[in-house]
Amino acid sequence: MKAGIIGLIEVGKTTLFNALTHGSVPVAAFGGHRPEANVGVIAVPDTRFNRLVEVYKPKKVSPASMEVIDGAAPIGVEQHKDTFGTDFFAGIRAVSALIHVVRAFQNPALPEMEGGLNPLRDVKKVNDELMFADLQLVETRLERLDKGLRNRKVDPNSPQAFERDLMVKIQTQLEAERPLKELEFSPDETRLMKSFDFLTLKPMIIVANLGEDHTPESDEELLSGLREYCSLEKLELIELVASVEAEVAQLPAEEEIEYLQAMGIDEPARDKVVQSAYRALGLISFFTAGEDEVRAWTIRKGEKAVDAAGEIHSDLARGFIRAEIVSWEDFLKAGSFEAAKSEGLMRLEGKDYVMQDGDIMVVRFKV
Repeated sequence: MKAGIIGLIEVGKTTLFNALTHGSVPVAAFGGHRPEANVGVIAVPDTRFNRLVEVYKPKKVSPASMEVIDGAAPIGVEQHKDTFGTDFFAGIRAVSALIHVVRAFQNPALPEMEGGLNPLRDVKKVNDELMFADLQLVETRLERLDKGLRNRKVDPNSPQAFERDLMVKIQTQLEAERPLKELEFSPDETRLMKSFDFLTLKPMIIVANLGEDHTPESDEELLSGLREYCSLEKLELIELVASVEAEVAQLPAEEEIEYLQAMGIDEPARDKVVQSAYRALGLISFFTAGEDEVRAWTIRKGEKAVDAAGEIHSDLARGFIRAEIVSWEDFLKAGSFEAAKSEGLMRLEGKDYVMQDGDIMVVRFKV
């Protein structure tokens, strides 16, 4: 799973990357220009996983993870110009989700933005560019299809006719300035579209990067339009101060907890970014736990017990008999998987059981 950080220049993309990776990855930042992307693999924060580790004290811990990329979408061919080149779109087509950072802070050291600070305008600017890039891709494909079909009698049920109808459907949606994620597609259409990596099909979350001197009053004035837009477009909005998040991420774990508690904060905002990207991708976690290892496994929401078994090892899916399942709620009541089993809270499920977020599983199998 890859999440790409995007946004205009000087909005704090690399600062957020540093916060997410705890500064563990050496980064290159050149005012919006860099020779290559910054890439880091980060653990997905999960209090349930932490609790399992406390209970079992395992020899090995393996949390769910996510790859985060800063610089997959470079903007700015000239200094301080918010321009979108081909590299911008080529880079982000390879990621699964987009973390769109928008500037919501004043900085006298930066050139004044045309029209003043306006997070809503900037979010719309990038989103419009994503739609335009998808539209260009579709129009190019339609030109090739029409050229191939010209002066030929085409069977309306042929693959070529099917693809052309799909491209016209997509073109109509984009010309109406609406993202493709709002459309419904058949399984055959979905399979055909995979190779195109349409940008407006990718899940997106918005991160408003606030100034260190922000107040609830200033936030309301600056962000009210963006908040309404995200609500209407069903985009999750996370508000944070990336510079502070990056500084706090450098602290030892115990000091970080003390600092956050003193500030009256339950969890770092950067954790919410990772969890939000995870949800946006339609992913859930299930767990295997014991004294040897506690591990969080990632599957798509709606996948079945046999799919989860295959995630652990292909032999488990091939020889699947039953899955022993304890829900997270029942685990908390009982205190351990073994206690839940003795209290009758463990369930035996077949291969078609739909896995739930937080399930703890043991697979019975025979190969």
